[in-house]
Amino acid sequence: MLKFKILFLFIVLLGLSGCITSSHYYVLSIAPQPATYYVNKNRSIGVKKVTIPDYLYKREIAVAKTSSQITLLSGAVWGEDLDAGLTQRLISFLQKKFQQPSVYAYPWDLDRVPDVKVGVDITRFIAKGDKVYLDANWEAVHVSTEKRKAKLFSTTVPTSSDAASVVESMNRAFGELEEDVAKGIKTL
Repeated sequence: MLKFKILFLFIVLLGLSGCITSSHYYVLSIAPQPATYYVNKNRSIGVKKVTIPDYLYKREIAVAKTSSQITLLSGAVWGEDLDAGLTQRLISFLQKKFQQPSVYAYPWDLDRVPDVKVGVDITRFIAKGDKVYLDANWEAVHVSTEKRKAKLFSTTVPTSSDAASVVESMNRAFGELEEDVAKGIKTL
């Protein structure tokens, strides 16, 4: 009987500790519905894995206190690996924007090369004060013609200090980057 009481007490304490240390999980991998669409040119698009700064590999959401110091938001956790999530989101967005399913992660295990290759390198993606900053380099290359479109991208989106607001502002900032990449692909 004593073992049963101890086991019961242990289970109750374990359950309470789960309630006390609960976290909120956030993702950025859900692609928005584009406001406008581009003509499908029946070409395949290969999207290289989006690269991100090292501080985004942490599970906790980071915000900048100063230009050289970050802090982690308590109880706010990424529910995905951001590099994989942002890559999948970009693929999904481009599929919707160009109204075609032939957008894949590159390199892929197919015998043919994509018509267009896209690479995105995020160099800064963080909230500081009342803004979220997103700086990135992206390049799209038409493989057969070797025509290139490359751009340095930078945007600032207003935010509040709470995690939900920071993530929503990051979501809007990445949406602007997606639109910019799509416009570049359209010109190839």
